[in-house]
Amino acid sequence: MAEIKSTMDMVLERAARMAASAPVESDSEVLTKTGMRLAADYLNRKEIDLPKELAGQPAKDQAEVRKGMAQTLLRNIVLPRSPELQASGELAVQGVLALAGKSKEIGTVCRELEQILKQYGQHKEQMTQQLEDAIRAQLEQQGAARGQGGQAAKVNPAMHPQYREELGRMMTGLNNQYNDALDQRKDMILQLLSSAGR
Repeated sequence: MAEIKSTMDMVLERAARMAASAPVESDSEVLTKTGMRLAADYLNRKEIDLPKELAGQPAKDQAEVRKGMAQTLLRNIVLPRSPELQASGELAVQGVLALAGKSKEIGTVCRELEQILKQYGQHKEQMTQQLEDAIRAQLEQQGAARGQGGQAAKVNPAMHPQYREELGRMMTGLNNQYNDALDQRKDMILQLLSSAGR
């Protein structure tokens, strides 16, 4: 975790240097970046109440700040390939729900997002198990044909050369399918949050 924070610090420092040498930004860009920074602080587990921070902005600026918050939160809802990404995604969904207030539409889409993330993990495990079972069965058949019946059952299917290739192909298809579903929901949320601020 310390590596992640130090990398994040380096990225923030680099962003600050780039910002210092960048041309003057429009008010809209500044407000969007303010929202992004607030959402990043929230995701970094700082005690940030996003709706309260948004309400503290002048009414004319709230739509752009909300847009920046939403962009950062939605960018952090990704396929849970690790426990850290799972936790970050769950926190981001909670942030979106907090920004949405009482919007039933956004609440429904967020529940769909949570379901997609949960199903991804289950589908990934199921697919991996099926592949291992198929390779194990193939090895057992080959062993039986050679008269080595019991030894094939001791072989780890993950060590078979075909395993990595097939798993990679299957994971690419699975990731593409689930990323498309996530992107659709995230686009819907961004549109709904944008229209809520008008």
